[in-house]
Amino acid sequence: MIKRFSALSISLMLIIGILAACGGNNNNGADTGTATETGAAEGDSAQAVTINMFTASPEYTDAFNAYIQEYKKVKPNVTINLEIMQADYNTVLKSRIAAGSTPDVFQTTAGGDIDTYAEYSADLTNEPLAAAMTDAVRSNMSSTDGKVLGLPVKGNLFVMMYNKKLLADAGITAVPKTTAELTDAIAKLEAKGITPFANAYKEWWVWKHIAQHFVDAAAQDANISAKELVGQFIAGKTTFKDHPALDTNFFNFIDQTVKYGTDKPLERDSNAQVSDFATGKAAFMTGKGAWDEEAIKKINPDFELGIMGYPVSDKAEQSLIITGADQALRINKDSKVAKETIEFFNWLYTSEYGKNWFSSVAKVIPPIKDAPLPDLDMPKQMEEILKTEKSGDLSVNYSLDTFHQKFGELMQAYIGGSKSKDQAIEEIQKAWIQFGSAQ
Repeated sequence: MIKRFSALSISLMLIIGILAACGGNNNNGADTGTATETGAAEGDSAQAVTINMFTASPEYTDAFNAYIQEYKKVKPNVTINLEIMQADYNTVLKSRIAAGSTPDVFQTTAGGDIDTYAEYSADLTNEPLAAAMTDAVRSNMSSTDGKVLGLPVKGNLFVMMYNKKLLADAGITAVPKTTAELTDAIAKLEAKGITPFANAYKEWWVWKHIAQHFVDAAAQDANISAKELVGQFIAGKTTFKDHPALDTNFFNFIDQTVKYGTDKPLERDSNAQVSDFATGKAAFMTGKGAWDEEAIKKINPDFELGIMGYPVSDKAEQSLIITGADQALRINKDSKVAKETIEFFNWLYTSEYGKNWFSSVAKVIPPIKDAPLPDLDMPKQMEEILKTEKSGDLSVNYSLDTFHQKFGELMQAYIGGSKSKDQAIEEIQKAWIQFGSAQ
């Protein structure tokens, strides 16, 4: 386990004092002793409490502020300071932890990173909020020793999206589920003058969302779980070269998306990709998920959106959508207001307001049981698909974002032409061994 972030560069350490002054200090600026320390009963409204919350999800700023304001009605004595940063979030978080200024609440990826930050995270295993999580989500929030150390920001859905109208215009009556069917669909779209793919290959993180579908197929072909396969990559016991779903199918798919995609793929970021897709410039959108639906509908309210698994092989049954939770909030176990912070999230995950917050305010897939789905196309289609098909494994959770970022950079180099396929695969394997594990 990474016990301390001692590997930070000297130049980074120079900014710690500045960052610490910006907030997130465990002392919260004033006397904020917990109920245990003061002897007050749980819920004592006389004790003023300030909780500092540091997240990396700017798309949910309004939704977070909504539940903060609602909780003020429940606990007028509790003030929650929300700080959101996207660029350089991980670097700033690590610097604050290294400086002893760990926020009361902070955000990390789930899966492997649950262990990375275990030393700083409160154990939530026996809390009502843990019991409220769906089984799959609770697994995503749990450490290797079975402790629930995270809170899901939301449930998620990873798919390839498609424009129903454009596929119909090209005479495609069923979504492609195999590599051969995808090749046929591409040909039909091209014949109608329709660009098949909208990509966002400027972003490093879209690559992990695509690759996990092929990792799942490789694991199935090897008769092991995706978690076991990723563990073998990290241990250096196998490589992409050993798995046709990755060595051949994944790279062939990427080659197709570049050849038959929107121009200048390394210059297209997430916003540009959404715009390309929503305005009908491409039929399929890669590397994304449920969080994009509202942005698409804002651009084109009448957009006919469909979701599908990636065609990863010649086996239709391996084309699966993937569900689960990949982002976690963590409660600083050493915070002076840890008790009040846990109480706040127990309220959010178990109250009627909280159950409805996910679907009606944040408009995301709820990560908890007995909560309604949002009134959006993608969650509704997900529900229907999962009636007859299983969900794929959220295999991005079995390695760390330090690896995923390097992986994305190597794939960018591949499509940019500065690395061959063999070079990219060799360096991906080295990165998996170097960055893949929290241990």
